[in-house]
Amino acid sequence: MTFKFKTTMRRRFIRQMAVLLGGAGLSINSIPAAAEAAEKPRQVLRFGIMADLHHDLIKDGAQRLESFIDEMNRQKPDFIIQMGDFCFPKPVNRPLMDTWNRFEGPKYHVIGNHDNDGGFTHEQVIEFWNAKGKYYSFDVNGYRCIVLNGNERPPGDNSKGYPRSVLRAQCDWLEKEIDTTGNPVLIFCHQGIDNDSDGVKEGIYLRLLFENANKKAGWQKVRAVFSGHHHEDYMNTYNNIHYVQINSMSYQFNHLKDGYSFNQPKDALYALVSLDSKGTMHIKGRQSEHMTQLSAAELEDWKGYATTPVISDRVIKMG
Repeated sequence: MTFKFKTTMRRRFIRQMAVLLGGAGLSINSIPAAAEAAEKPRQVLRFGIMADLHHDLIKDGAQRLESFIDEMNRQKPDFIIQMGDFCFPKPVNRPLMDTWNRFEGPKYHVIGNHDNDGGFTHEQVIEFWNAKGKYYSFDVNGYRCIVLNGNERPPGDNSKGYPRSVLRAQCDWLEKEIDTTGNPVLIFCHQGIDNDSDGVKEGIYLRLLFENANKKAGWQKVRAVFSGHHHEDYMNTYNNIHYVQINSMSYQFNHLKDGYSFNQPKDALYALVSLDSKGTMHIKGRQSEHMTQLSAAELEDWKGYATTPVISDRVIKMG
């Protein structure tokens, strides 16, 4: 009698569940599929990035920028950013700025070491570009993006060459910007913070600042650091912080046995960066080939990063 009652109740429960699942357009077999779909990462943030156009140095800078802007308007990322060495702040470059401003979304600038060549000031550069500042931050889709100015000169420094410092006041501001957000952080700086060869002089200090910020937060708050300047294609990871070098849109350096020369990629180089809800970053870079092919006999036995006309595709686990 007891067994019959339990069996009857079990059958009734199964029939009721079948009706409920059927009414919802589901089946028992579909539950794992629905759970799997719920776990699939969703895209959180997407942005276009380019570096080192050097419009005042090359002949086809306008066309290269047009290629980038046209593609970004097709892709419709959340924002675009250029990593410096863009153009001088002079009237003849206003048509280039008109092209840049054709992008139908937020646009951000990083100051490069060549942007104030010819006696211009950083203030003139940011006014001409309509940039937010020499260094600044902005929040988008749950991320804090911090733009640095790696072109500061220490007081009393009269040395030749381009300044490549991030001084104390900016470092203090940077530390506060990281500390006061509960969001993951992306850093943008023209010069490499990971590259001690012509990178930011205070690179070691800044890397330690990022790592200490992550220790203080108790999680991987500073996720990635983007740079241009070096006209190369590489990535370094220090203590789970990813330092991504964005290759020049316009040219790379040939390391010759006798001096060096420029070599232009046939196509403009740029990338689309996507970050998903599971903390994975996808970089889709553009690849090309050099206009001039050099023989091995012309090139020195270069031990540094390769001279290559590509921005590599990457999948980076963060967080």
